[in-house]
Amino acid sequence: MALAPLLPAAAVAVGTLKVDTALPYVCTLPSGPRAATVRITAAFPERAAVGEEIRPTDVTTTVELPAAAVADLTVLEAATVRAETRLTVGAAQNGQQAEAVWRGTSPSLDVPAEGPLALTTTGDVPILTTGGPGDLSLTAGSLGVDLAPSAADGAATVPASLSVTCVPAEEAEGRRVLATVPVGPGPTTGEPSASPTPSTAPSSALPSSSPSSLPSPPPSRPTGREPASGTSGASRSPAAGRTPDSGPQAADDAAPGTEAARPPAPTCRNDKPTSKSLTAYITGYSNVRKLNGANVIPVSCTLIEQGDPEIVFLPDGIHLLQKSDAELSYEGRRQTPPFEATFLTFGFAPTTATLVLEQVGPMAVESDILLVFPDNIAETYIRAPLVLRVLDVRVNGTRLDVGPSCRTAKPLSSPEPDPAKYPGDHLVLLGKGQLLNGTDATGYVLTSGGPLTGEVTIPAFENCGTGGEDLDRLLTASISGPGNHVKQIQGQTCAVGVEVPTEGQCTEDRQPYVVPKPAR
Repeated sequence: MALAPLLPAAAVAVGTLKVDTALPYVCTLPSGPRAATVRITAAFPERAAVGEEIRPTDVTTTVELPAAAVADLTVLEAATVRAETRLTVGAAQNGQQAEAVWRGTSPSLDVPAEGPLALTTTGDVPILTTGGPGDLSLTAGSLGVDLAPSAADGAATVPASLSVTCVPAEEAEGRRVLATVPVGPGPTTGEPSASPTPSTAPSSALPSSSPSSLPSPPPSRPTGREPASGTSGASRSPAAGRTPDSGPQAADDAAPGTEAARPPAPTCRNDKPTSKSLTAYITGYSNVRKLNGANVIPVSCTLIEQGDPEIVFLPDGIHLLQKSDAELSYEGRRQTPPFEATFLTFGFAPTTATLVLEQVGPMAVESDILLVFPDNIAETYIRAPLVLRVLDVRVNGTRLDVGPSCRTAKPLSSPEPDPAKYPGDHLVLLGKGQLLNGTDATGYVLTSGGPLTGEVTIPAFENCGTGGEDLDRLLTASISGPGNHVKQIQGQTCAVGVEVPTEGQCTEDRQPYVVPKPAR
């Protein structure tokens, strides 16, 4: 199937800019570099107002690989093949430039007996928002293609995947601008402007959509070369004004590929994953100020569903924003496993309590990555409404019957930096990280994990006691109050919805491989 040469973008409807572009590329196949054609289609608004979302729609990427690609698949005795693509798209406005990743997947296609192989992928792409007026131009860049061939009986071939890297050919220069969207302070009316020459300023890689970047899980282990909603990382001095948390991360022996054996951990599995689903373990310490002690919150499973990323141009730079949903998971319930805490109550009575943290509402994960070349500075807020349940109490070895419904009267609460947007009582944890281009991440990033800290107020207790005995005031006087420091360590995530999980991040049955250790 021959692809048409470059087709100019044209407004096909009022307010819509339709793009249909075919460009020459050079793709590195197992048999060597070969010429190929990449066709990109998408729809954009003709114009946008400052602060208005620019959401590309109807996005497809079609790569026509030459006959040599078919020969490479034939050697593997492949009967069908499925593709995942990662198109790098430059976004530039007023001298600021960054890169986003447009991801797509194709249905399974029959491998032809001969001739070229055309693969068309579709998928969600990052949203763009600008904080000031000026033309926003989008430019096609490198393309990664992951091929998953299968034999006639449906079994995977050996090897199970082929990775193809494609770059624009020299003759594509000057033709790679996909679209230019004028951004102005007024209503979005008028005709699209001509495409400007792409900026040559250095670019910062944007986190890709899922998993990382912060959107669909990356097919390969995240690195600082393509920061996504998370990446794992190496140390680097923080950019001025925003510093990553310097606290310890997950223990070194919890890093992917370095453990001799994975420590025991509760089941952490998502049985109905999407392409944006992640799982991760989290553990750490929580101080109880009144008791002058700290207790370990046990290794707990977290299920994460990543939201769509949004690219925002602001005066201080380009931001990649992403809001994801999460929930605790233990034996089908939204809670931690039961755990024991031992303290000296009132300074002299040894007290052991069995506790559970229960999630009683939506958990929000809000990531903001500021792209400051060559660093990407990340801040992630996790907001979780949690109540503390008391299952069993023993004072000096004697059981104190608290009954089946002993719990805090309302959720734990933290100082909230944005109460208008996030009202109500909930725990707030903050993770700070840094992604230096070309290296791994330091501090906290969603997909690679790291330390999260916060401060929490433990509310008064209710429904504690049986047989007419009211133990609410005893527990409230012993435990409740403000100023309790929390430090949690999240491990590397497992991208459970991808065809082939990244080595070292998931177990064979797609649970998180990394089990972090608590750190004070």
